[in-house]
Amino acid sequence: MPFYTSSGSFPHKRHTQFRKADGTLYSEELVSSEGFSSVYSLAYHLYPPTMVEHIGEPLDCTPQPAVIENMQHRLFKGFDVAPQKDFLESRKILMMNSDLYMGVAAPLTGTEGYFYKNTQADEMLFIHEGTGVLKTMFGELRFGYGDYLIIPRGVIYQISFDTEQNRIFFVESFSPFEFPRRYMNEVGQLMEHSPFCERDIRTPQSLQTIDEKGKFLIKIKKQNKLFPYTYRTHPFDVVGWDGYFYPYAFSAHDFEPITGRVHMPPPIHQTFQTKGFVVCTFAPRLFDYHPLSIPAPYQHSNIDSDELLYYVDGDFMSRNNIKKGNMTLHPMGIPHGPHPGAVERSIGVKSTEELAVMVDTFRPLMLTKEAMNIEDDSYFKSWLHD
Repeated sequence: MPFYTSSGSFPHKRHTQFRKADGTLYSEELVSSEGFSSVYSLAYHLYPPTMVEHIGEPLDCTPQPAVIENMQHRLFKGFDVAPQKDFLESRKILMMNSDLYMGVAAPLTGTEGYFYKNTQADEMLFIHEGTGVLKTMFGELRFGYGDYLIIPRGVIYQISFDTEQNRIFFVESFSPFEFPRRYMNEVGQLMEHSPFCERDIRTPQSLQTIDEKGKFLIKIKKQNKLFPYTYRTHPFDVVGWDGYFYPYAFSAHDFEPITGRVHMPPPIHQTFQTKGFVVCTFAPRLFDYHPLSIPAPYQHSNIDSDELLYYVDGDFMSRNNIKKGNMTLHPMGIPHGPHPGAVERSIGVKSTEELAVMVDTFRPLMLTKEAMNIEDDSYFKSWLHD
């Protein structure tokens, strides 16, 4: 979970009178996760955030699984997904279960002309290519290559890009993203053995209070439908806020790997946890330093989780013929491990420049038609050798 922070102006005591220069009250809003029992922030608007002028017909965006019971190692070519102009239209859900939707996007532009709010899931956007800015009522987050953007459900945002060359790996989670509990002390501070700390977390900056009335389109996602709401006032009319609930950025380049004399297991790479899956960052690092160490991972059986690896950059030591944007899926129930030749190749190698994101789900993943369109269907045979 993030830490307490604040921006702008707000009253000394919550739920008390806070007046503008003309004597009228600011409008206080509580935004929270999991009702009133988890993290929250209090924001103070120029106008009530409830002034709806029009509600249009919802657009159904329910993902359709093509493979419901997957028991096969698979590889998907993420960069084969063609770019599309609009940010939302470019997002292609490839895998899904009752805990998450997961996919890739190649937007040419952001959310120009509208705002977006996902009320059914927290979002993780991993920026593989491109730079830009995420704007919310909490302020702005500049982002670039290697950034995780964590956007809690219910946050209204606009996203813009500096160029048309953008690639994103995204996860929509039906429970909040948190930091691994074993990295935190009893009051929630990240401890000394954590591979990152609060200094690495970038919070929203440059709070701008926009005092505008007009027609502001917000596309709201709920129950797999996009509801077009038109509001009378600009959603970023906040003069101040404080709390624990806000979007933030964390760069994979700020993840400090944990290393050892012999091969360390994947949990050392963990970056986030949710109720239904974990996210790990495989960052550039030194390899094992025992004189007889084998840096390549050993064969292991996936019994309790489906493993999805999104390859970002570097040499991908344990895999043959892997390219940027590729995704490998190793389902629960069957073993997997390094490709033929990878073990011997790894011996004596001192370091790796690989960067990858891994998502381990506790329930099986279903695959959508979009995923099957970009599959290398020979991958499950790639361990065969004479």
